[in-house]
Amino acid sequence: MKMRIPRKHSMMPPDSKISRFTSFLRRFITYSGPALIVSIGYMDPGNYGTDLQGGAAFGYSLLWVVWLSCAIAMLMQYLSGKLGIATEKSLAEILREKLGRKLFVIPYWISSEVAAAATDLAEYLGTVIALNLLFGVPMIYAAIFGAADVIIILALTSRKFRLMEQLFLIFVSVISFGYAYEMIIAPPSIHGILSGSFSPHFVNSSALFVAVGIIGATVMPHVVFLHSFLTKEKAIGKTLDERKRMRKLHLAETVFLLTIAALVNAAILLMAAVAFYPNNSEISSIAEAYKTLVPLFGVSAGIIFLVTLLSSGIASSAAGTLAGQIIMEGFLGKKVNVWMRRIITRFVNVIPTTIAVVLGFDPLHILVYSQFVLSLLIPIAVIPVVILTMNKKLMGEFVNRKITTIIACIFVGIVLAFNIFSLVSQTV
Repeated sequence: MKMRIPRKHSMMPPDSKISRFTSFLRRFITYSGPALIVSIGYMDPGNYGTDLQGGAAFGYSLLWVVWLSCAIAMLMQYLSGKLGIATEKSLAEILREKLGRKLFVIPYWISSEVAAAATDLAEYLGTVIALNLLFGVPMIYAAIFGAADVIIILALTSRKFRLMEQLFLIFVSVISFGYAYEMIIAPPSIHGILSGSFSPHFVNSSALFVAVGIIGATVMPHVVFLHSFLTKEKAIGKTLDERKRMRKLHLAETVFLLTIAALVNAAILLMAAVAFYPNNSEISSIAEAYKTLVPLFGVSAGIIFLVTLLSSGIASSAAGTLAGQIIMEGFLGKKVNVWMRRIITRFVNVIPTTIAVVLGFDPLHILVYSQFVLSLLIPIAVIPVVILTMNKKLMGEFVNRKITTIIACIFVGIVLAFNIFSLVSQTV
């Protein structure tokens, strides 16, 4: 009779698994910060404007665009951060080296600055609108305070960058929990979510225009530049093995935080679909949305909506100003006066925006149009990120896998196709 020899248990002891998870969690918390700061760019007032208009005018039908744009953003941010870890340089610095001559560098720099300015316009507007509606501050005074908020935050955190990361954690938490509450008091239809997620189509050319705005508000070029700088700062002086471990932490942080950002984006559109579509589909301003929301779901729903908008505006303005600074330094190859740069960035948008508000132009429309412009500028950041991260000589062991490059190229093609079709539809 043959004796059965028991198999060796291949699984690790539970204590060992717990220990490894605890160790990873500790390293994750220590590393975290770059994707946290970047993630606020995917929950900024530009997202509020485009998602709000998309949900109010077209119900659940553009939800698939939110998921698609968030997937594109997640991959591009991963590639950007990986570029900083692999090369210990930011995207702007590498482009300056690759382009070489000022004849090519200066136009590229200016285009990147325009993208940062278009973003900052939306973020600044979000802060102004939230202050006006939440505290009753007249628009002109809200505009003045909105110009100073970023300067105050960056002054308080200039010596301790970790403090800025902790502030961003608070802002992201406020926005996330705020929209979790909105989903509880205004629950969306499961059928509507499934239909909107898996039935890609456009009701009309206006829906296409808003869809391009959603992509512009989500796949933001300035935070693609920013992420490479933030990871580069953490990677400088590290060994290859340390940077390999950092890449894994970077992947985990990017997926985790941009998934939260995707859910917030979807929640904004879903709330608008539940609250305003189809009976109030002509919502034409954030103020009108707030005033319509209160009688439907109560004062708390309106206040939380504005608190999340204010948190979004302040935090994303700080990220946008920081991005503008690193874009300028990276392309010009020299340090600039930090405070002069920050003050100029704010007031470039303050003056025209304040004039527009005083003349009675609708802030929501300004938000949506700024994000449309932003979408047209996405290729200046994402195309070089894809090309550079597939370069074996530059990236070494961090070079993209073939499947990663293929998916990234498909995503870039989708963005270009959206932009082309939208431009054609607007001119026809």
